[in-house]
Order: sequence, then structure tokens, then C-alpha cells
Amino acid sequence: MTLPLVIDTDPGIDDSLALILAARARGARLLAVSASYGNTTLDNASRNARLVLGRAGAAVPVFSGADRPLVRPLATAKETHGTDGLGDHRLPPAAPVRPTSTGILDALRAAGGPVTLVTLGPLTNLALALRNDPAFLRSRVTRHVAMGGNIAAAGNSGGLAEFNVWCDPEAAAEVFAARLGTELVGLDVTRRLVIPAAAVHKLASHRDGDAQWLGALLGFYVRFHQEREGLPGAVINDPLAVALALEPSWGSADSLPIAVSLAEATGRGETRVGGAGEAPVRVYRDVIVGPVHDLLLEYLFGRWLTKADFQP
Repeated sequence: MTLPLVIDTDPGIDDSLALILAARARGARLLAVSASYGNTTLDNASRNARLVLGRAGAAVPVFSGADRPLVRPLATAKETHGTDGLGDHRLPPAAPVRPTSTGILDALRAAGGPVTLVTLGPLTNLALALRNDPAFLRSRVTRHVAMGGNIAAAGNSGGLAEFNVWCDPEAAAEVFAARLGTELVGLDVTRRLVIPAAAVHKLASHRDGDAQWLGALLGFYVRFHQEREGLPGAVINDPLAVALALEPSWGSADSLPIAVSLAEATGRGETRVGGAGEAPVRVYRDVIVGPVHDLLLEYLFGRWLTKADFQP
């Protein structure tokens, strides 16, 4: 049995690893992708998704979605992911794409049947899908796994929030309230998935061109984490969401009522345990990283790295 997947994403360095993993894993069947602004602009994200899927050898359709949050001004993460979204890889210019409110719905139609939806960026596309055709969305999405949020872990945007929720807190609040059975793979667990700087250097200095590409991609992340927090490695958030979509037993989750702060400045996008009025969301609080490392080696890094390379 393989898991049918649709991924909504804003590639993004770690998004790219997640796409390759989903495209290659034997336990997954990646059927369609929708793109969003977030780590970069919608134009770049759409181009990047197609380029990365091409590198993975996957003929998967990519549909463009929202180019900005529901009500907030556009903000991207070029300091984290580069001006092109892929660590300044000197990519060809991105062709302009027409933003739509139907990116996820288009991807679900292309998928042709029920799927697990994995969202790796801001939740704007999903909020728009809930507004446009909630019945169809619910008929096709059997499970929703989202990289986003933080409960106990420190935020990485605006002081208290995780970036995807910070980008569009209104969209996140709508999605969490919709009772889609959302599972949050947030900073509480993703901060434990780190590729050490030495492993990234090993990739970048390898004679193999694929290893060099991955090393250059992750090298930008390593420099960012080293400069911002003194971390000698790259936190790869998004592949963990794909891994837990494939095998939820690798993590443990609590069902919690999650509230999203809609503040304008301090506190914007903060996710916290709310009261009885908030819908329950399954929040991953722990993860077994060993099997995740095995998965990454099998489908991403195993030609050049070993499990020992994941040790700090």
C-alpha cells in the first residue's frame, strides 16, 4: 500500500528536501503539488517546485495558488532561503504566474481521489479552499498534516511564532477551526531534525553533482543557522512532516485546543493551548529521530552519507 499525497508548499530549502522525499519514497504516491508564497514569492515557489520535482525524476503537476496572505502584507524569508528561495542557486528567472484562490482544489482534482494533504507553508491556500468549496475539500482530504506552529519550543518569527503561522495567522486560525483533523508538526519536534554542518560540507565537497547540489542548497541554511543562533547545522523542518505523514508512529501527539494570536505585532501568529472554545488539533510533542534518519538516508542522502554523519 502506498499513501496518496498532495503537497502544498513554498519551496524553500527544506521544502525541496520534503518534495524529493515524497516523490521517491516507496510508501508514498505524490499525485499533485500546489505552490504558495512564503519562503519566497509565488513565482519563485512555482518555478522551484517544478525544478525540484524534475531533479527527483517525478512528473507531478504543479498548481499555483495564493501570492499573499488573506489580509496581511506579503513577507518572505529571503534571509533564510535566499532571494530565489533555493539558497541563491543562480536559477533561471521565474516566469510570472497568475495567483489563484483554487491552488489546493486544483491539485485535489488532479489527484483524482482521497489523499493525505501535507502543507509545508502558510495555510492561505487551504483557508481559501475551505472558503471556496469546503464540501469537495472534505471529500478528498482524509488527513491533514501541517508543518507549523510551536507550543513549548521558542518561535522563529516575531519572537513567539513559527514562520508559517506568522505569515498568515488568520488563515491558520480558519484552518484549525475547521476541524479537518489537522496534525501539527511544529518546532517542538522539527528542531530535533538537524543535519550537522560537517555532513553538509561532505555533500558539497563530493565529486558527485547531485551531492554538490544538495550541499550547496543546505550550505545556505547552515550559514543562516550559524549566524543567527550559533547552531553548527541545518534544521530541516519540512521533511519531518512528510515522514510523519508516512509513519505517524514515529512521533507522539496530544489533542489540544489551539488558539492563534491575531495580534498586529508582538505575539502575531503565536500558537498556544486555548480553551474549550477552540477546536482540537493533534500536536506532535515528541519524535523518534532514528527512523527518520533512516528514511532520509534511503531516499535523499544514502549515496554519500551514513547514519553516523547525522550525529553532532
